[in-house]
Amino acid sequence: MRPTVAPRPPLGTPAPSHSVAPRGRRRGPVGLALGAAVLVAALGGCGSADDTGLASDTAAPDPTTGTPTGTASPGEGGGGTATGEPSPTTDPGVDPETGPAGALPLYFVGDSSQGVRLYREFQPATTTDPLLEAAQRLTAGSAEDPDYRTLLGAVAITAVTRTDDALVVTLGEDSQTVPDKGTSPDDAALAVQQLVYTLQGVAQERLPLRTELADGTPTDLLGQPTSTGVEAADPLTVLNLVSLTTPAEGSAADGDLAVSGVASSFEATVVLRLTDAAGTVVVDSFATAEGWIDRLYPFSTTLDLTGLDPGTYTLTAATDDPSAEEGPGPMTDTRTVVVD
Repeated sequence: MRPTVAPRPPLGTPAPSHSVAPRGRRRGPVGLALGAAVLVAALGGCGSADDTGLASDTAAPDPTTGTPTGTASPGEGGGGTATGEPSPTTDPGVDPETGPAGALPLYFVGDSSQGVRLYREFQPATTTDPLLEAAQRLTAGSAEDPDYRTLLGAVAITAVTRTDDALVVTLGEDSQTVPDKGTSPDDAALAVQQLVYTLQGVAQERLPLRTELADGTPTDLLGQPTSTGVEAADPLTVLNLVSLTTPAEGSAADGDLAVSGVASSFEATVVLRLTDAAGTVVVDSFATAEGWIDRLYPFSTTLDLTGLDPGTYTLTAATDDPSAEEGPGPMTDTRTVVVD
């Protein structure tokens, strides 16, 4: 379902920069070519943009209704809600009614046209310790989207403590602190970023990550030094440049399908397609995000499903292609949708 994977550049390699000024919103259908390189973007995080390229996220879906609640996570850009309304609090992206525990922003890994990237998935919190719950869902690889996986399967986490200056992860006795032979340095670094982005999203604060043993002794994580704290890496190099917030994986729809997410795509255009089980495109549409180039911005729209036969469909959100397929191709995110 995902495009052919290209080799991933070393973590921290800056993304290519383009100086193309944004043009007006598109009024017509988007062409079928999804092609190439995406322009500079960032999944923004909590608060306003800063030197990390992060900005406040779009809303997380309510765990019972699937509608946005205002909860944010680092790594996605724009305002505090899916419609671009500012978050009703000075805390970065936190909805005062639901708080960070309303839904957990979890970052798993998946294959993109530009190598392995982090993909965000919201899941409802079920315990009173959302930091530990989120970390343990990462180590368990508990992604709802079958396209996602984890690089933290060999890590055991027994506690996550938020201090004034760090998010401190306590590793279990059987946890790997050095990578096995099959884990490349880039994969180990990306695994650490899974934890950084996830825990910062749950905490709603950009605190650095530290790991320690049960006795408090600082330790590496998969060979990556963390004793002085690991910050979120440049989002342009580690995060997928389009991320669906709604619908959730396996959502049911009838008549209309509400679609929202964040993206950084050429001319702020997010290509949206619904395909049936045979791979035929049955809905070909687009959404316009609130910005592009410097980070991911919110987008939202509603797709008309009138006349579709009941069944299972695939929704694909993709960055637009200005280069006629001469680059690595668009970045995509997909969801399975069941039409009643």
